[in-house]
Amino acid sequence: MEYRTFPGTDLDISVIVFGSWANGGWLPEARENAIGAIRAAWQAGVTTIDTAPLYGLGDAESIVGEAIACLPRDSLRILTKFGLRWDGTAGTLFRTVAGQNGRPADIVHNATRESIFTECEASLKRLKTDYIDLYQIHWPDDSTPMDETFEALQRLIEQGKVRYAGVSNYSAGQMAEAGKSMRIVSNQIHYSMLSRGLEKQTVKYCIDHNMAVLAYRPLESGLLTGTLKPGTVFPDGDFRRNNAKFCDENIRGTGEFIRLLKPLAEDKKISIAQLVLRWTAQRPGITGVLAGAMNAAQAVENARAGDIRLSDKEMGYIDSILPPP
Repeated sequence: MEYRTFPGTDLDISVIVFGSWANGGWLPEARENAIGAIRAAWQAGVTTIDTAPLYGLGDAESIVGEAIACLPRDSLRILTKFGLRWDGTAGTLFRTVAGQNGRPADIVHNATRESIFTECEASLKRLKTDYIDLYQIHWPDDSTPMDETFEALQRLIEQGKVRYAGVSNYSAGQMAEAGKSMRIVSNQIHYSMLSRGLEKQTVKYCIDHNMAVLAYRPLESGLLTGTLKPGTVFPDGDFRRNNAKFCDENIRGTGEFIRLLKPLAEDKKISIAQLVLRWTAQRPGITGVLAGAMNAAQAVENARAGDIRLSDKEMGYIDSILPPP
């Protein structure tokens, strides 16, 4: 496994980060499989887990907490988030989702001082830890002054409950504004072979200002694994079921691109998913790549991408066949 350090910090992470989005009730899977996947990833060298209170409305953090309870805390890097509430707290509506009881649940932005302190304590309890390595605002909150948000984060750092502060889904301009209040060490963004529009401004800003970039959804929720075929029927509860991105036409078009990747994957004796993860990890500015897993076998396969190296020639070939960003 390759490990990298956030610029200007002592926060070191595995280049493959276990992303727990799918392990919190958003997709149907057994809790035991999720716990097993996290532990298998750790055994394969993945030291870093990214989660959030929003995932499964608290359930994902609880699963992570249970999974890591038997592991040495100093061997782990725990990344979580704040700023999106579902518990009836006042705030600006983000979106409405199906709750765990099947009833609609309103998710609201709330990155106020008191809300951050409340969320942090709840996350620490669910994660069964006394500190968070990287605490990230989940989405920009236009309804709360940035200085209030980041002064609260600074206070948590001073209290020893948080090591470093990061952002997620922030533009270059928003990062610049946040940086006026405190040092922000990272930005977590949606980035993949099919989604590269943030390279010119957001990623460049991070490179220019010595900030880490964490890439989420690099496999586009399975679209870039080569396993989805036209006619795939997603089960009830799977967000892809009625998502136009996963229509037969789009799966077929992506399949043509994957067909061009296949000879390189076969030559290196790796899977398409491993090739995609490794390409993402070697892109300029990318520090860590989030990859979720439904079971231990998937977690180990993802982790092995941290041991692969692509030559300049191989990277150049992939870049030459990429779809438009």
